[in-house]
Amino acid sequence: MRTRAAVVAGLGGYLPPHVVTNKMLAEQLDTSDEWIYSRTGIRQRHVVSAGMATSDLAVEAGRRALASAAATGTATATATANMVILATTTPDYPCPASAPDIAFRLGLGPVPAFDVSAVCAGFVYALGVGAGAISAGLAERVLVIGAEAFTSIIDPRDRTTAPIFGDGAGAVVLRAGERTEPGALLAFDLGSDGHLKDLIRVPAGGSRQRLTEAVPDPRDYYFAMQGKAVFKNAVQHMTASLQAALRSAGWGLDEIDWLVGHQANVRILQLLADQLGVRREQAVVNIDSVGNTSAASIPLMLADGTAAGTFAVGDKIALTAFGGGLAWGSVVLTWPRIELAGAPRDAVESISQPA
Repeated sequence: MRTRAAVVAGLGGYLPPHVVTNKMLAEQLDTSDEWIYSRTGIRQRHVVSAGMATSDLAVEAGRRALASAAATGTATATATANMVILATTTPDYPCPASAPDIAFRLGLGPVPAFDVSAVCAGFVYALGVGAGAISAGLAERVLVIGAEAFTSIIDPRDRTTAPIFGDGAGAVVLRAGERTEPGALLAFDLGSDGHLKDLIRVPAGGSRQRLTEAVPDPRDYYFAMQGKAVFKNAVQHMTASLQAALRSAGWGLDEIDWLVGHQANVRILQLLADQLGVRREQAVVNIDSVGNTSAASIPLMLADGTAAGTFAVGDKIALTAFGGGLAWGSVVLTWPRIELAGAPRDAVESISQPA
């Protein structure tokens, strides 16, 4: 068995300062605070302001993760990375990828940088790619970011999706280390089912629509999902995926200290815990204050949990996510010592813009 492994060495998160509450949404949609909260567990979400894009959020989360790695003592005072992987569904442009710009703005030099698209499962996929790069010797330190300006693809008039999603970014620094270290990513499980691709999609804007003569309905440029089918598949696939990752790591379900699931819906998280046979209290939740932030959801939850002192060194942590594609993934690790360089809700004076 290989002993070289990817180890979590730094963590950062960033949420745009503008907050939209359920009450504010209720004023523009045919809904209410009670209706939204009872069905999703969401009370508010953070939303980008005009002129703010996914890369802006990613740069700030990445900067905090690098500073965290330095503060934790696993890097120099000016922590760096020699690969950047961005998980996002909302890149700044269809072309080029956003990751190279993020690497440039972080001052990382001409490092390999690229985007990964797996919607809400994107961060776990990106962790897998980063861990693989370290295991193969392609990189010694990888900055993995999940960032979304998801409200940019949400129809603000759609009461089925507008209340659910928010914007934000979270990032981790992975470094080369040993499997026996706290923070080592011990086992992954990834999967997909393209047969069900239509359950979660943005119908217009891609090559399939552009290469036809049909004029799309303006609503087709917005995100759409079939909620009931998504709910069923999310619970089913996250449960099976996490069980597979645990088997690969040699862990039993009773060994899990904390379940960090994609923050899609509090009822999904509760049912996932029930299906796995862990206490609901072990399924950490921050969706009430941030909404569904897609690829940013898991790293933001990790940053929130760290800031709150929820996770202790040595705790066994299980991460699992599900998103469009359909795609899903899980990973398990033992929690390391992490020093944050700012909590996700800490404001910044300004977001650095491209030169």
